[in-house]
Amino acid sequence: MAKRRIGILTSGGDCPGLNATIRGAAKACYSMFGEDNVEIVGISNGFHGLIHNNCRIMKPEDFSGILTQGGTILGTKRTPYKMMQVIEADNIDKVAEMKATYKQQKLDCILTLGGNGTHKTANLLSEEGLNIIGLPKTIDNDIWGTDVTFGFHTAVDIATEVVDRIHTTATSHRRIMVIEIMGNKAGWLTLYSGIAGGADIILIPEIPYDIDKVIDACEKRAQSGKTFSIIAVAEGAMDITEAAMKKKERAKKRAEAGETTVTNRIAKQIEAATGFESRTVVPGHILRGGSPSAYDRVLATKFGARAAMLIKQEKYGYTVAKIGSKISENKLSDVTMKTKFVPENDELVITGKSIGVSFGD
Repeated sequence: MAKRRIGILTSGGDCPGLNATIRGAAKACYSMFGEDNVEIVGISNGFHGLIHNNCRIMKPEDFSGILTQGGTILGTKRTPYKMMQVIEADNIDKVAEMKATYKQQKLDCILTLGGNGTHKTANLLSEEGLNIIGLPKTIDNDIWGTDVTFGFHTAVDIATEVVDRIHTTATSHRRIMVIEIMGNKAGWLTLYSGIAGGADIILIPEIPYDIDKVIDACEKRAQSGKTFSIIAVAEGAMDITEAAMKKKERAKKRAEAGETTVTNRIAKQIEAATGFESRTVVPGHILRGGSPSAYDRVLATKFGARAAMLIKQEKYGYTVAKIGSKISENKLSDVTMKTKFVPENDELVITGKSIGVSFGD
């Protein structure tokens, strides 16, 4: 059996489960092909490392003890897809250099672990003739074609704990607490953690909110004897006026108003209209950090093993996915340029409304 050289890189934002996925893929490859028949090449700092040929041969022991470890042992870096085919001041043809590294390293394929941007670049390289297999990572859970991405469930657990903890201080101080949760385009993380944490109001990008209805929800709680309200807000949430604008117009409007975040604006609007003391909470990158949950460790291992099976089958140009109860795969070309948004009639949205959660609509 010819020795296989398999490249692995992690690109974009980090999240829990990257190392668990790397481990799953490596161990499955060693098991399927035999340790003497596999060389795994670690590519440092995502596509930046592939462009600059920052690679190293890894050993089986490199993949031991990393199942529970957060972050990524390979390092990661954001290299925007929109710039991949643009030659900048450094005069580097990024696509040509990535293809050259692939050839110089004598790779048989590359596993790319990342989110939407990573999948776009992965598909580009696949179309350029490289053997690519994607693995869907993001705490936003917004990759089309897979029910869930690794990293999402851990982030839900962390965000839910934030909401849980805010409840006690909100109750003690009789405040409106506005919690900003990551999710610029899709509101899955805010939706799940908001429902799990018992938020009273949940605002996500897919359902533009009416601030008057948000204020009304807070006032109704106060009138019913509730001394506080918890509002979970996705960072990309927008009101009904902004929803009709283009992205640049929204940014200009917020800049002119001196608004740093949507959560700050909401808190100020509620306090001005009701007199209720309001505060904002931004857990930020805490949601990305730390050890993956048991669910994500299992999912990551399954995804890594499926990637190894695709290598064995020489089935390239695909990305691993969880569809229903099974681990499967989708064509990279079918996944790119699409985003999995929360539908307005999503079961969890309907559930939330049925128990009295306001979505500001």
